[in-house]
Amino acid sequence: MEASAAGSRLDQFLGAKLAGDLSRSRIQALISAGEVLVDGVPATATKQKVAAGSTIELFVPEPVDADPKPENIPLAVLYEDDALIVIDKPAGLVVHPGPGNWTGTLVNALLHHCADSLSGIGGVKRPGIVHRLDKDTSGVMVVAKTDAAHRDLAEQFAAHGRDGRMVRAYRAIVWGVPERPAGIVDAPLGRSSTDRVKRQVVPATRSDAREAVTHFALKARSKGEGAPTSLVDCVLETGRTHQIRVHMAHIGHPLVGDEVYGAGFRSKARTLSPEAQAVIVDFRRQALHAFRLGFEHPATGEPLSFETPMPRDLQRLAAALGIDATD
Repeated sequence: MEASAAGSRLDQFLGAKLAGDLSRSRIQALISAGEVLVDGVPATATKQKVAAGSTIELFVPEPVDADPKPENIPLAVLYEDDALIVIDKPAGLVVHPGPGNWTGTLVNALLHHCADSLSGIGGVKRPGIVHRLDKDTSGVMVVAKTDAAHRDLAEQFAAHGRDGRMVRAYRAIVWGVPERPAGIVDAPLGRSSTDRVKRQVVPATRSDAREAVTHFALKARSKGEGAPTSLVDCVLETGRTHQIRVHMAHIGHPLVGDEVYGAGFRSKARTLSPEAQAVIVDFRRQALHAFRLGFEHPATGEPLSFETPMPRDLQRLAAALGIDATD
């Protein structure tokens, strides 16, 4: 190790050396697991100081992706037959296993509820998963129980409702009030240039640009004091990652509680009444609910439509902001 780095924290030293390869949190986890040796001895702490001339070795175990196991997690089942199951996903529930969420997901719950009757097309970690909702978005989801149902539903989702078979509608609480009672956001989406997890509006000519179209309609506006907010319905004509969140932020009306795309509006909460501020502080997700999902049954062709009311946390938020959320 070069003398100029002497006295640095071990995790900071390795983070600088391995920038772009391993995150700081991953390095800290490896140190805690005894996978980092300093002069042949396992490091004792992430804050351990490094000395000039020391030999530092880091071992990264081969990744092991455990197959998801059934877990007895309660599900709000709206409909179920031999071909599919429709559920009302609560906010906070991750759809399928992944880094940081290998257990406690919707897939784990489905494996327990449906036993071996889930479509295998999605792979071992996403059995039956035709579409997904963000962890912190609540609402209606359909899951395929047979391969035939999976293929048919996937085709309907791919058409994005343009053939009249599928409807995907969301209810959101946003900052501000749209100038028009209804409108269309037609703006291609691609990966953010600063964060690969985020999405942003990009020129249609960019190589990763994907068509994205959202229809929105104003349902109600706030009557409380402070910064205005409103309740809007959004219908997807396409289904891109974070589409509604990015599109509403793009037109100046990010979702309340959205720390990714609406962090710049956080200060507006301070203009609200103390009661409303307290509710927003407790509201730890984006204010988005997939309230309606309509599609053709893959086996019978029968039109099906499912709706769920906004969950209690969203209703409480609307009430605190002075928004009449009743239909």
